[in-house]
Amino acid sequence: MKKIAFAGTDGRTLLWAFVTSTSTSDIHSEAYGGVVVRGTPAMPALVGRLNWPVEFVPTASNRVDDYAAAIIDALTQNRIDYVVPMPEGLLFGGLVDKVTDAGFGDRILGLSKAGAFIEGDKLACKKLCLEAGIAVADNWAEMDARDYKTVLQFCLDYIDRFGGAVLKYPYSAGGKGARVIRTPWQIREVYETLMADYKANYKKVFRKNRWPLLIESLMAGMEISFTLLVDENGSYQILPTAMDYPERFAAPPGPDNPITGGTGAVSPHPVETPELMNMAGRTIAEPLIAIMQKKGILRPSILYPGCFVSFNERGEPTRIRVSEINIRPGEPEAQPVARRLRNLGPLIAAAMEGRLDEVPPEVREQQVAVCIALMTGPGGPDGQKGYPWSCTRGEVVEMDLKYLKRKGIQLIPSAMDFVESDAVYKSDGTRVAFINANATNKEGALRGEVAGRLTNKLLAAYNNGKVRVIPREDADGNRLALREDIGRCFALAEKIFAKT
Repeated sequence: MKKIAFAGTDGRTLLWAFVTSTSTSDIHSEAYGGVVVRGTPAMPALVGRLNWPVEFVPTASNRVDDYAAAIIDALTQNRIDYVVPMPEGLLFGGLVDKVTDAGFGDRILGLSKAGAFIEGDKLACKKLCLEAGIAVADNWAEMDARDYKTVLQFCLDYIDRFGGAVLKYPYSAGGKGARVIRTPWQIREVYETLMADYKANYKKVFRKNRWPLLIESLMAGMEISFTLLVDENGSYQILPTAMDYPERFAAPPGPDNPITGGTGAVSPHPVETPELMNMAGRTIAEPLIAIMQKKGILRPSILYPGCFVSFNERGEPTRIRVSEINIRPGEPEAQPVARRLRNLGPLIAAAMEGRLDEVPPEVREQQVAVCIALMTGPGGPDGQKGYPWSCTRGEVVEMDLKYLKRKGIQLIPSAMDFVESDAVYKSDGTRVAFINANATNKEGALRGEVAGRLTNKLLAAYNNGKVRVIPREDADGNRLALREDIGRCFALAEKIFAKT
């Protein structure tokens, strides 16, 4: 059995390890085992209760050096065969370089520090895309973040010509650095909020020098991301698509509805077609891999370009533009994607062994997967606003695991602690857990109906208190919050492109 380790402390880390251990390929007979490097305190406790076939490799701390030490030791002891870092921070911190320097470069997936700028520096990524011939926003500019007059000028111009502007802190921001502006009334408030959020970062890195800021024209179309698994030879496979719900609430993004780390996801994206996948390969994956080969930064990795797609009246894709490129799987998009794969283990092994051209994804084509984040809601001793703002921490998490299992709902802990002395789980704030479920689209049924039933099943678990964080001020209440529209997109897409 080959052991594949996933390093990190978020939900996708545990779920990919679980899928690696439990999914059954129709083609490959070799067994694979999933391992989590570090994880969160709640994960091994919950895995033990559920009897999941997932192992854990602890680390001394969340520092990159301690991850490297634990991974190198596990590789040396043959406890794991390959390792996949999940959070981008590990790649920015040079984890791949450290493991490579120890002689295990052929056992770790991900870009080195030299290639991590693709996600870590959005301005450099824009320039890389232009050199590769990859379409991006129709207009974009780099300016000094402190030059409000120029920011105002570009915002007004982009609102007039493109219907909006996007201000982006161009460095790592955990998916929260993009701020959308649709009307002139929003310009000053959005600008000041972004500056307040990243002023300390700017001061620390740039001091009195120019503070780089990226401004883009607003892109129209459907937002969709593609997960690319790449090997050292430049062969690639596109995994199933997913649709992310990045806004906190079910409304257009704005000052009161910020872009978050992700409130849920569905797979497949409701507009995924073979034509779209072929276009993504031809216009994004192939030129991106070619330019990475040219720059000498290509190695086995996961690339995750976030895009906007335009369609004609028949639902056929006409143009794809890249908004940004991540160098790791999305969260929580990676969760429904993995749940639809039968051969995640063989795919990762093929990427590491330079034979991805021989191993296509085995996708459960008739299945729809829905993932909903259970986030910390408002309230608390200091009037906290809840995720993604200020969050109450340290409150008890109550889970009816028998109910969840009976209903076919998988719970993945994320920002959740476990107090061993009291044998209780506690909320650590932010996205406390994710709930996942799959359903098969039977012949003759519309995906919108299937996804709707699936979403309602997950909402029922929440509404009936089967997973809750008990507020200090209300023992019968629930601190958790979620979005109720996740998965409704299938019915909308079917209605939009219905034949008349």
